[in-house]
Amino acid sequence: MSAASGAFAPGVGASAPRGRLKIFLGAAPGVGKTYEMLLSARARQKDGVDVVVGVVETHGRAETEALLGGLEAVPRRRIDYRGHGMTEMDLDAILARRPALVLVDELAHTNAPGSRHPKRHQDVEDLLAAGIDVFTTVNIQHVESLNDVVARITRIRVRETVPDAVLDRADDIEIVDIAPDDLMQRLREGKVYVPHQAARALDHYFSAGNLTALRELALRRTAQRVDEQLLRHMQDHAIQGPWAAGERVLVCVSEDPKCAGLIRYAKRLADQLHAPWTALYVETARSHGLSEEERDRIADALRLAERLGADAVTEPGSRIVDDLLTFACANNVTQIVIGKSDRSRWFEMLHGSVVHDLVRRAAGFSVHVVAGEAIDGPPIPRKTVTTRTRPNPHWLQAVTSAIVAVALALGVGKLLEPTIGIETVDLVFLTAVIAIAVFYGLWVSLFASVLAALAYNFFFLDPLYTFAIAHPTNVAPFLFFLVVALVVSHLAARVHAEVLTARNRARTTEALYAFSRKIAGVANQDDLLWATVYQMASMLKLDVVLLLPRDGVLEIQAGYPPEDMLDEADLGAAKWAFETNKTAGRGADTLPGGKRLFLPMRTANGVVGVVGLTRAKAGPLLEPDQRRLLDALMDQSAVAIERIGLARQMDAARLAAESERLRSALLASLSHDLKTPLASILGAVTSLRQFDSLYDADARDELAATIQDETERMSRFVANLLDMTRIESGGIVIERAPLDLGEIVATALERTKRVLGRHRLLVDVAADLPLVTADAVLLEQVLVNLLDNAAKHTPQGTPVTVEAARDRSGVRLRVLDEGPGIAADDARRIFEKFQRARDRDRRTAGTGLGLAICKGFIEAIGGSIEAANRTDRPGAVFTIHFPPELVVPLVPSEAAE
Repeated sequence: MSAASGAFAPGVGASAPRGRLKIFLGAAPGVGKTYEMLLSARARQKDGVDVVVGVVETHGRAETEALLGGLEAVPRRRIDYRGHGMTEMDLDAILARRPALVLVDELAHTNAPGSRHPKRHQDVEDLLAAGIDVFTTVNIQHVESLNDVVARITRIRVRETVPDAVLDRADDIEIVDIAPDDLMQRLREGKVYVPHQAARALDHYFSAGNLTALRELALRRTAQRVDEQLLRHMQDHAIQGPWAAGERVLVCVSEDPKCAGLIRYAKRLADQLHAPWTALYVETARSHGLSEEERDRIADALRLAERLGADAVTEPGSRIVDDLLTFACANNVTQIVIGKSDRSRWFEMLHGSVVHDLVRRAAGFSVHVVAGEAIDGPPIPRKTVTTRTRPNPHWLQAVTSAIVAVALALGVGKLLEPTIGIETVDLVFLTAVIAIAVFYGLWVSLFASVLAALAYNFFFLDPLYTFAIAHPTNVAPFLFFLVVALVVSHLAARVHAEVLTARNRARTTEALYAFSRKIAGVANQDDLLWATVYQMASMLKLDVVLLLPRDGVLEIQAGYPPEDMLDEADLGAAKWAFETNKTAGRGADTLPGGKRLFLPMRTANGVVGVVGLTRAKAGPLLEPDQRRLLDALMDQSAVAIERIGLARQMDAARLAAESERLRSALLASLSHDLKTPLASILGAVTSLRQFDSLYDADARDELAATIQDETERMSRFVANLLDMTRIESGGIVIERAPLDLGEIVATALERTKRVLGRHRLLVDVAADLPLVTADAVLLEQVLVNLLDNAAKHTPQGTPVTVEAARDRSGVRLRVLDEGPGIAADDARRIFEKFQRARDRDRRTAGTGLGLAICKGFIEAIGGSIEAANRTDRPGAVFTIHFPPELVVPLVPSEAAE
């Protein structure tokens, strides 16, 4: 499938590391960039590197063509456009070939229509993403931020540009330069252009002054790159140095066509000062009167600033200078860049000048007033998508409404004149003027003001039905009425515009705030994705799909309306947007013929997903304001998706760490609690078989007892493992029955008789103890484990006590020992799996499962267990509590006995 049809090239976005980019930067055409690139490529080829030629333009230079010999060249792809055959670099073929290094000449080249990308530097991005190294060439006049500077120097504007970000991301930049006299001599010898072109170039572009200025630009741009690398090295190695910048640049954005040059000037100033910079647009009531072309120009200017590395900010305000200075003070701005006004002196005298006021009031700021130059054609290259215009009421409708309103005011005034008098009729007209100002803005309200004044004069001032004024005393009221009507209409229109701005921003802010609160409390990713697509669809009135990677494959995870299928073209555009972190599809620079527009959702750590937008109607999808709203929604959603992903990773890491800890503990238990009894059993059995005649009856009986003891020990260990497995799998079956705790205690003591043989036993079971409802097998096993634990931690000859009695809230069963007690570090986790208490000699005792099994069995029965240290003497006490619902009430006869 061809690239033009939306196919997704193989290899792009693979897991291979990103390729390295080396740029051969020239000050002017003909300095030998391609020649130097080929020399470096041949040297790499001699070192065994797989080098291919993607595209190299020799321009008929024999020495350059000679260097191409011996280098493999990928055939170019032919594209037919309007009956003309064109050739372009075959990106798909290079990606399929996958060389180690590819040569791509003329980085700023614009591809032929029908190519996958409109610009060659975007093709290079795909090659780098596939892990392929790239050598490329570019002249300094093609750098985006220097475009207007070069145009002023040479009087020639270059239409093909490369974003500064491409140079910033380059791994190496090699400047290629020769002296101006040598370059002009090469031109005369025909080594750069054919003779008639060379003569014309010498007369215009290739003058000594131009070439010197271009060389300085190239050296300065390369020096900035070297300085950035040095600072990065110092920061990476914690080398102390003066890299902390105290400067900050602010550029003022407006609808002026010269704004693009203003932004590029601010970019160069910020680079020279090594300072962060911000592009600010102050949105006032006047902004609502701008045309859609002017509003698009502002949006494009802000996007260009973002593209060049600035923070783009839109602030609501009323007085531009006040808001500029307030923002500058709040953000520690030191340099303010503003465009020179082209308005007439009379206009500035009537309305004031933002530039003059800013210069006069900017105490503590350096103000740069830049003339700038208008750009023919589209002022700023769009980075993302084409926006659509918003419908405005037709001027004829507005004028008609103004005439109708004044006519209604005239009728009402005629009806009320006998009652209120002629002096008050003018208020009726003022009401109509205010209403027109509220609904249709300033200019229509001014028209209504003049019309109302004329109607007031014609119908109410003597002589009636003429525009003459007979009495001089009526001249002043008429003039004041006209002035008041104009002022009131202006104020009403301004207040209405500010109210609309505030209302729209409040509505948007409220929606974003509600959305942020909604997603802040969402812990499930499916719920988050559904909330995201619903919010975007409802606020933008578009169909939305959301794609996230799953097992390395980009898939639809949510949609509104529900959508689970994409055609091949849209899926290819979505993958390209995800893997290149760029916009693709409908209305974008890449694959603009798609059904949907795909935008990457990104955080500081990279792209987390892709949003796809579409609607049934043809044409651009978003208005400029909607695009910025969409950016805010996507930023919030991306952070929330990343948060949930990080939470899952933390849970998985915690689970893995816990599993590893339990595995290590289990292996330690197995190695100790199986190896030790097995060694004892093996030794006793070997002695009986090989040396039976050497032992008397008592010795043989002792060896047999050892075998029995160690076998029972192993049996208890295996039983504990099986019991813990039953607890964790939920496989415990409870068989409840009324039980006598005295009988349970007696049975458990019988089972642990051998373990407790070297200890004194104290049993205290209350005579009036009621029955408890429990599982006899589980409760007996709990008591056996507690007694076994007490025997391990109690010195020989000291007592182990078992108590059973009633308390205020049920029945309690306690096992007390006189050992070292429970250490403070063990108290919080004594009932966890594989947690072993340590005795005074610091010898590990037990498997670490007995107490965990006790807790699991008791909670399954419905009771509770706790561990504490004794208060009357050293030792530990384990208390099992049976709540009232497990206690069988005594009948009256039993109570009497």
